[in-house]
Amino acid sequence: MKSLAVSSIALASLLTLSLSARAVDAMAPLPLQPGNSSEATPGWHFSASPYLWAAGVDGTVGQFGLPPAKLDSDFGDILGELDFAFMGMAEGRNDRFSVFSDIIYSKISMSDASPKGVLTQSIDVTSQTFTGFFGGGYSVLANGRDRLDVIAGARVWYASTELSLQGRLLDGINRTDSATWVNAVAGVRGTYFLSERVYLTGWGNVGAGQAKLDWDVAAAVGYQIKDSLSAVAGYRALGVDYSNDGFVFDVVQQGPILGLTYHF
Repeated sequence: MKSLAVSSIALASLLTLSLSARAVDAMAPLPLQPGNSSEATPGWHFSASPYLWAAGVDGTVGQFGLPPAKLDSDFGDILGELDFAFMGMAEGRNDRFSVFSDIIYSKISMSDASPKGVLTQSIDVTSQTFTGFFGGGYSVLANGRDRLDVIAGARVWYASTELSLQGRLLDGINRTDSATWVNAVAGVRGTYFLSERVYLTGWGNVGAGQAKLDWDVAAAVGYQIKDSLSAVAGYRALGVDYSNDGFVFDVVQQGPILGLTYHF
């Protein structure tokens, strides 16, 4: 009996590892937003950018005291288990100075029947993740709407997985494993207009802190629809290597990114 109980809990926990890593949310800034005509006037100018990052994830994760497990999931796998997600960026710019934040929150869940059905009837897993980048920048090169910024800030990570067993001998058992960590990062981001409306944009930053390594790179093509609205499409890769007290989160996410920016 004891052997069967350990096996069932271990199998359920391995499922949570997969879900938690899929929901990594961590995002650094979206592509630098192109300047609009109103930025010719002095003072602060702001922009808001909702976006979608269709990222797959691979790496190694470990929770609930279990040995780290390999993970390889595409965006389709994640989308099928998604309950809710929010991704967005806000930026304020005054001449060469800028401040910005970029956050992502996601919640995914799944429920499945126990493989044997002896100790428990079903296994419910809920995973929540939050990642936020908060920082500032300074334009070392500025020529009209073309810019190259140096940036620095902090990236906050949070990952939590809850495991619930329903029915049979283990009915009502709930376990949660979570971690929060912060890293300092620095890098560059920039925008270069190819024509009046089409531009190239991207960023790259790297850092560490409570994690061994934290990095993020992206490249995109943008189109300025009008002064107050622009759109970008590109590709992004983000990686983090964190481990502490049995909680392991060493993953790389990558995939296409789409976004809209409203200037005001």
